[in-house]
Amino acid sequence: MKILIVEDEKALQQSMMQYLTAAGFQCESACNFRQALHLLDEIDYDAIVLDIMLPDGDGLSLLKILKEDKKQEGVIVVSARGDVDDRVQGLKLGADDYLAKPFHMAELAARLHAIIRRKQFQGMNNLEAGEIVVHLERREVYVHGQPVNLTRKEYDLLLFFLANKNRVITRQALAEHLCQDHQDWFDDYDLVYAHIKNLKKKLADRGCRDCIKSVYGIGYRFIG
Repeated sequence: MKILIVEDEKALQQSMMQYLTAAGFQCESACNFRQALHLLDEIDYDAIVLDIMLPDGDGLSLLKILKEDKKQEGVIVVSARGDVDDRVQGLKLGADDYLAKPFHMAELAARLHAIIRRKQFQGMNNLEAGEIVVHLERREVYVHGQPVNLTRKEYDLLLFFLANKNRVITRQALAEHLCQDHQDWFDDYDLVYAHIKNLKKKLADRGCRDCIKSVYGIGYRFIG
């Protein structure tokens, strides 16, 4: 789950980065309007934490640009402002949620998880695909009721397959998903093969059927 944090207050930005990374998110940050706009033009995120007050622009203006461009990222607007009008304006412009500063990091993480679940998995707390059950809030995977111990990359890969069930996913798309923080690795298909091999083995060890099928010359398909 890839998150962009748009926040100019350095200490708060670092606190959010640290907490959300530990909570399992892949985090990038921008400290101003221009930097955020550049990243959003180049990268698709699952969600954005967006401060209203930025040194070179208004966070609500950035939100308006996102919606005009029909970007699909979930957005949580955060601000020290207590004015109800700002909250209402942000929600009218298309924000999914609003948090007033100061806030608890655990609440921010929970709201991000909820937004991403709503957008990717129609709000479900659990995913089921054949023998596989994924508890999204706890980031736990079970096959036939037995836990499967996955690395973060393997877990993210499984969710990516589940979000695109029965679709052919190219090797390039898988490489970009796995290596989002290292663009020079995007063509490293050996990394894709290794993670898929490990994921399939761990699922098979718990008695799961072979549901990740190779599509010759293209990539893979998860058979739901």
